[in-house]
Amino acid sequence: MSDQSRQMTPEEAAEFAEQVFNKAREGDAAMMAALLTKGLPPNLRNHKGDTLLMLAAYHGHVETVKVLLEHKADPEIRNDNGQSPIAGAAFKGDLAVVKALVEGGAQVEGSSFDGRTALMMAAMFNRVEIVDYLISKGADPKAKDANGVTALDAAKTMGAVDTTAQLQKLLA
Repeated sequence: MSDQSRQMTPEEAAEFAEQVFNKAREGDAAMMAALLTKGLPPNLRNHKGDTLLMLAAYHGHVETVKVLLEHKADPEIRNDNGQSPIAGAAFKGDLAVVKALVEGGAQVEGSSFDGRTALMMAAMFNRVEIVDYLISKGADPKAKDANGVTALDAAKTMGAVDTTAQLQKLLA
């Protein structure tokens, strides 16, 4: 029996999977492209439900995000907490990743299980450029989450002065 036909043990498979998730976290676009080309499922999820795309987006690796999207990673898969890659990128304040996700098919109005959108996340954390971009792509500043909170309400609650003023001006 050749080494190539040997099956991995469950422990080896778990170790390999962890290495793959680390490559997404680290933003190793070249390695991710090689693995995906060899058949790695683009929507592989870890024990928290995070996809490779979620990890790359959350950690700000735009080239890795693009590679994953090119290999048909689904930008709408939420993790076990209901978070989407675009909301994670908005939270982190990474406009380039937000743009790559939208260009790759992420829904601008896609929300978490509690109805919170990427616009709400951007507003809460004073991400002015991301608020502008999402609104330019059709995000509804009047949308409400499950508790009836809008992006403006969220910005006010979090003391996000710039996005509060930005949204007040927009909604006036």
